[in-house]
Amino acid sequence: MSINPLALRIATPYARAMYDFTIEQNIMHQVTADFQNLEIFLDETKDLIEYLNNPLISSKEKKEILAKTLESQLNKDTFKFINVLVDRNRINLLQPIIVGYLELIYQTASIQTIEVNTAFAFTNLQRDKLIKKLKEIMNAREIRLVINVDSSLIGGFLIKTNSKVLDFTVKNQLQKLAKHLDGVLEI
Repeated sequence: MSINPLALRIATPYARAMYDFTIEQNIMHQVTADFQNLEIFLDETKDLIEYLNNPLISSKEKKEILAKTLESQLNKDTFKFINVLVDRNRINLLQPIIVGYLELIYQTASIQTIEVNTAFAFTNLQRDKLIKKLKEIMNAREIRLVINVDSSLIGGFLIKTNSKVLDFTVKNQLQKLAKHLDGVLEI
């Protein structure tokens, strides 16, 4: 999921407030599980996001749809928080708030989030080996992989962390070869 940097910046205080609240109330595990599930659910239900982001739909109607779809699935405090976002006309920031909150949790737990773009899906064995190697390289207690399948890469994979990009794709190797041949053929 791609989040607008401005939205993430606006969402940060909400994410921090929810993080602080969960620690204070000792409900971090429940809210974190809710937010992890919500992140997946919202990625799969674009219609719901469009509905919630529509300024022409009243807060009452948004609360009704949220009650029908999410209330029974979430911790009561998580659901109250979402209703507060609706009341303050900030429900459009729900996804960036979730991302910000989870980043705070992962930082606290020393969990590195690494994005991997690959031409083909990994097998479980390949995924486990990659996680093990990345733990060593990144000196992290845990690794959270976000895997995106992109057939335009032809083969191989691209690893993105906060500070590094490691490109092991066939597409990249072909581009390097083409540049090299262009340089050689100009002579």
